[in-house]
Amino acid sequence: MKLAITFALAAGTALAGSAAFAQQKTLYVAGYGGSYEQTMRKDVIPGFEKQANVRIEYVAGNSTDTLAKLQAQKGNQQIDVIIVDDGPAYQAVSLGFCGTLTDAPIYADLAPVMKFKSNRAVGLGMVATGLFYNRKVFAENNWPAPTSWADLKDAKFRKKLVVPPINNTYGLHALVAFAQLGGGGEAKIEPGFRTIKDEINPNVLAYEPSPAKMTELFQNGQAVIGVWGSGRVKAFADTGFPAEFVYPKEGGYALGIAGCPVEGSKNAAEANAFLQYMLSPPVQVALAVGGGSGPANMKVVLTPEQQKGLPYGEQVKALKAIDWDVANDKREEWTRRWNREIER
Repeated sequence: MKLAITFALAAGTALAGSAAFAQQKTLYVAGYGGSYEQTMRKDVIPGFEKQANVRIEYVAGNSTDTLAKLQAQKGNQQIDVIIVDDGPAYQAVSLGFCGTLTDAPIYADLAPVMKFKSNRAVGLGMVATGLFYNRKVFAENNWPAPTSWADLKDAKFRKKLVVPPINNTYGLHALVAFAQLGGGGEAKIEPGFRTIKDEINPNVLAYEPSPAKMTELFQNGQAVIGVWGSGRVKAFADTGFPAEFVYPKEGGYALGIAGCPVEGSKNAAEANAFLQYMLSPPVQVALAVGGGSGPANMKVVLTPEQQKGLPYGEQVKALKAIDWDVANDKREEWTRRWNREIER
């Protein structure tokens, strides 16, 4: 009889545990791949899963992929939180894909540039878009380190340059940079297309959106110089590769990393809690060290070692910002033209 009671208690405990597990919610978070994904999986997600008693499914992809998923799932959203570049985040807000942020004390600690007027998205950090190069190859050839966007025109880099395409924010920044060098800008993009087509294209090995492929092209020696983000370059350099990031003398570009709770999410409370967790000082430090993201939280202090390769302090003030109202309005047109004239 005693054995039967013991068995019944054990079975009851197991069933209770199974019921608790069955009730555990799954939160779908769509964000970047590469080094950022690795940091999220290793240093960020486990803590929130334990704290909130949820399971997180991380869906990796670039920002335009994530936006396309929201458009495809319109009316029946499967994603609860998105982490995307600032440009696509503004698009997501304007298209009605982002829900309103729940008030929380953590938002008072953010840099003003990280806040969205709509209160439907929030900056989680930032990186800079600029140049990077293989320090070892440059030293072996006695080449000076690049200092300007114009250096990408140099004939010695023929078929050794890698630039992301313009469906990637790094590539869009490069297009605007060359437009500005030619006297234009977001509202006058023609000089950018002309410069890339006539003077940059001969040097381009590939217009590469994949972080893994980008590093591979450098590791096998095919590429020696490129356009990329400070966070990506920091993660690459942390592997021991002699990659060096450069803030061009004309100015690099601020790329905000933004998050929003998806409108129509069945887990709105958990989605908001996750974004607040992402802004907490320990997570901001983890994202800085592992993901190369300059902190959005102004109360976060990084050591000199942790600051290396990040937009932080005075470097942030020197970065340029894109006029996303103009760029997003023209982006589809620019992309069609890019595919027709640049990546034929």
